[in-house]
Amino acid sequence: MNQISHSKNTSSTMFRSLRGWRISIPIIIGVLVVVYMFWGEFDYAEFKNINFTKHALIWFICALCMMFFRDIGYIIRLKIISESKLTWLQCLRVILLWEFTSTVTPSAVGGTPFAIIYISKENISVGKSSAMVMLTAFLDEFYFLIMFPLVLILADFDSVFTFSSLYSDGINWSTKFMYFALIGYSLKAGFVLLVFYGLFINPCAVKKMLFRIFSFRFLRKWRRRIVKVGSDIMNASISYKGKSWKFWLSTLLATFLSWTSRYWVVNFLFLLFFVVPEHFIIFARQLVMWIMMIVLPSPGGSGFSEFLFSEFLGEFIPYMYLVPILAVLWRIVTYYTYLIIGAFMLPTWIKKKF
Repeated sequence: MNQISHSKNTSSTMFRSLRGWRISIPIIIGVLVVVYMFWGEFDYAEFKNINFTKHALIWFICALCMMFFRDIGYIIRLKIISESKLTWLQCLRVILLWEFTSTVTPSAVGGTPFAIIYISKENISVGKSSAMVMLTAFLDEFYFLIMFPLVLILADFDSVFTFSSLYSDGINWSTKFMYFALIGYSLKAGFVLLVFYGLFINPCAVKKMLFRIFSFRFLRKWRRRIVKVGSDIMNASISYKGKSWKFWLSTLLATFLSWTSRYWVVNFLFLLFFVVPEHFIIFARQLVMWIMMIVLPSPGGSGFSEFLFSEFLGEFIPYMYLVPILAVLWRIVTYYTYLIIGAFMLPTWIKKKF
């Protein structure tokens, strides 16, 4: 009984942290960066000359369809991982709330702690919910672990990392961005290897190792959180270790559908205004951008994401005044939509579930 009471109090405290000012932070940061990008670059006279044809509308619908497929992939994966204990409507609700939480928490944290609550409130045990969230995190990071070296092999390395800065007086930022990407990839690779060992080989050893490492005085304040990760790995191992190859193949394909669809949004947004010569390089740079965002402290990568967009993808945009416009469109489709939907959904959900 005390554990249930403690769980409810913890959940209530967590959700109070999402209210009001915390939701406004990513909006304010994003607006400031966009204003900076528009300042001195936007040319209204040239913008008026743009002809928005029915083809532009088709490409915009295609961009929205990519986000639809992204969510469909997540929903299918959650349905499979829950072993059909969640209905399609429950999966949709969890995904939308999960994405909202990711928009208002730092990129390195994401919505993971809240996702366990979202799933457990759909009549799934806390242990099973933790296992499900741990498995989704593993599958997401596994996608990056495979795709990052693959795109570097298929694309020319210099094409991905060598470019001229738009906002740094011609300074080439490629080396610094490459370091960011390598740090992010190393963190993801370490996580995947740790969870893989815990899921399929020895979960008890992983939990003990994490406990010992975070027993050092300077790491002790994170020990409770890390031990929770170890417990989640053990729960996931118990739930999923013996699953068939069809289970793993279907979850991996759903993960591939989600993330790959997300990265094609920009390509279709570019086609609103001009012909795109290097579709795969644009895709590759977006993947690198997302890996870099893991080291960002801002909610949902707000601010830095817009800056990365201009730096990484700006050279493919033939007119400078289109850079901030496309950056705003990109964030509206992939970020602010979930922020708005979640802001309306969350209060109703809290009243119903608590």
